[in-house]
Amino acid sequence: MPSSTRNIHDRRLADAWATLKAHSDAGLPLDPDASRLAFADPEFLLRRETRGIRFQLELLKPDLEQQAHGIENTIVVFGSARFRSADDAAALVAEAEASGDEALVFRARALARNAHYYEKARAFGSLVAKYSAGKDPRDMLFICTGGGPGIMQAANRGAHEADGVSVGLAIALPMEEAANPYVTPELSFKFHYFALRKMHFMMRAKALVAFPGGFGTLDELFEVITLVQTRKAKQVPIVLFGTDYWKRLINFDVLIEEGVISPADLDLFQYADDAETAWELIRTFYRI
Repeated sequence: MPSSTRNIHDRRLADAWATLKAHSDAGLPLDPDASRLAFADPEFLLRRETRGIRFQLELLKPDLEQQAHGIENTIVVFGSARFRSADDAAALVAEAEASGDEALVFRARALARNAHYYEKARAFGSLVAKYSAGKDPRDMLFICTGGGPGIMQAANRGAHEADGVSVGLAIALPMEEAANPYVTPELSFKFHYFALRKMHFMMRAKALVAFPGGFGTLDELFEVITLVQTRKAKQVPIVLFGTDYWKRLINFDVLIEEGVISPADLDLFQYADDAETAWELIRTFYRI
């Protein structure tokens, strides 16, 4: 028997990060020139011609990280980034009224009026996390949001307060904010491409809960409805949270009257007005 043995799991190829570190330790900075390693060349990776590579990286990185952390099934929560908690909204109203600025007062009172949605998203996140506690990882459900403030923060916060893990898929925008503090740090991702981000929302989604929101929420909601309607994605529970808001905003019956959708298409989603009802709709769908 040989005096020394080798581990069959040892890597046979040099580690790229170790190579870059060795260059740095040797005093060889990563100046922009032709001799720089391609994957350590931001200027090269940001060229128009390498966009396809960036697509692949944005698809692969969050996928591998979620696999590593056992994230198989998620419940995606969409909704306005502008909504605030009841306490924060009340403080904004007091500040606006003290300023005497009527436009500011109008916006602050709208936030206060809608603060109950923040609290309900928070309660929903808590329900999901409590359900998953102690379960086999294959049966666990994890809250997944866009990682930002408002409704997204509320759902992540509810999961965090129930000692649960949750995912944040943030988007890099000119007016971007840091990910909300309640996303599990190892599962806080940032995207450049909306398309790849939306794909990740659907890759593990077992349900979608759409709270009141603006253009972004509508974009994400109709993307999911379209995928399910066209059978590009399997049917999942789609819950429109806030019946009055959604029915005032969109008259779906007009789509039937004009013949642009089938009556059965309205069965693709349901309404809920409290966290318990939304959660029960999902549990009933999966018989859990």
